[in-house]
Amino acid sequence: MDWDKLRVFHAVAEAGSFTHAGDTLNLSQSAVSRQISALEEALSVPLFHRHARGLILTEQGEQLNRTVREVFAKLAMTEALLAESKERPAGRLKVTTTHSFGVAWLAPRLKTFLNQYPDVSMTLLLDDTDLDLAMREADVAIRMHAPRQPDLVQRSLGEIRWQIWAAEDYLAGAGGTPQRPEDLDRHRLILFGDRKPPVQDVNWLAALGRPEGAAPRSGALEVNSLQAMLIAIKSGLGIGAVPEYLAEDMTGMVRILPDTNTPKIDMYFVYPEELRNSKRVGVFRDFLVSEIGRR
Repeated sequence: MDWDKLRVFHAVAEAGSFTHAGDTLNLSQSAVSRQISALEEALSVPLFHRHARGLILTEQGEQLNRTVREVFAKLAMTEALLAESKERPAGRLKVTTTHSFGVAWLAPRLKTFLNQYPDVSMTLLLDDTDLDLAMREADVAIRMHAPRQPDLVQRSLGEIRWQIWAAEDYLAGAGGTPQRPEDLDRHRLILFGDRKPPVQDVNWLAALGRPEGAAPRSGALEVNSLQAMLIAIKSGLGIGAVPEYLAEDMTGMVRILPDTNTPKIDMYFVYPEELRNSKRVGVFRDFLVSEIGRR
């Protein structure tokens, strides 16, 4: 199979149309179509179902695309490893983590890292679902749970505790600060509202202090963003719990029930076995360990 045709095929499979693939490859639509037709003729199988709204991979096309995606991912990894200097880290590093941790904690610290390693560049992919590192959707991940794939290297980055907060203005109008978990029954709560939360036990506050078997409290606001929860808390809407990495600037805020044994988030630095000896992965891991140790 011709590599150029496979590259075109992969672009079309990912884009879903000849036109969009041509834009990516800087080729005309007709040139892309000819390459696909030639590949189908060489393989003697149809790779796409063609219809007015675009292209859909056939069963044979799906099988070929899975293989091609894996091959190109391995080539990209090999290219990156070969590009690294023997003397110092170099190349692009694709990092994924949750949206809230990436925005609130990681992004403000990347200037220090990239200034320290000027030959390293970075792509930051913020996603509350786990990207597939084995398929090279990212090089490394900072995850709020232990990795589920057995073929990944992991390094514990420590733990983060939840903290309960409310704005002074809210408490002044709500009859004062809760002194016991049971007192939360008389307050408005701000909870995470999503079927796929970024961390485990995200809405533990709803059940705190409730009798065993009792229904958890409902939220006055449910929102699928930890940062939006924090903004709502600061605005005086109600009481909410957020991870401590979000609670760095809490002017005008009161920490609620500070002696409560709150749940913890276990953080891990995760990457594929193939990148174990990568210098840019190693220095980024060490940077994270150092920065988290300052907390």
